[in-house]
Amino acid sequence: QVQLVESGGGLVQAGGSLRLSCAASGRTFSRYAMGWFRQAPGKEREFVAAISWTGGTTPYADSVKGRFTSSRDNAKNTVYLQMNSLKREDTAVYYCAAKIGTVVASIEAYTYNYWGQGTQVTVSS
Repeated sequence: QVQLVESGGGLVQAGGSLRLSCAASGRTFSRYAMGWFRQAPGKEREFVAAISWTGGTTPYADSVKGRFTSSRDNAKNTVYLQMNSLKREDTAVYYCAAKIGTVVASIEAYTYNYWGQGTQVTVSS
């Protein structure tokens, strides 16, 4: 089992920045890729970003490309999502997810084995 805990969400004005963190515990001796997804009220969950085990591959959704950056510190079992130039449409619950046993990043939610509880990001105008 793997437990994922997100933190760093909150309320920010448009144009501001936030950094989300996702700490993994449990079966973390296996290599794993990580992903970030979000779900806004009344909308389906959507892919935001992902990062391979080495951090060398980091796909992003077109809507966040150039504004969001994912990174990871494997020694701390933690991944990060730096969000800059936030827009109102970025308001959502953000979830991190882990693909245990594979190092390849994926944009597909169904490929992830474990999910965090989510952290709310609210961007005001």
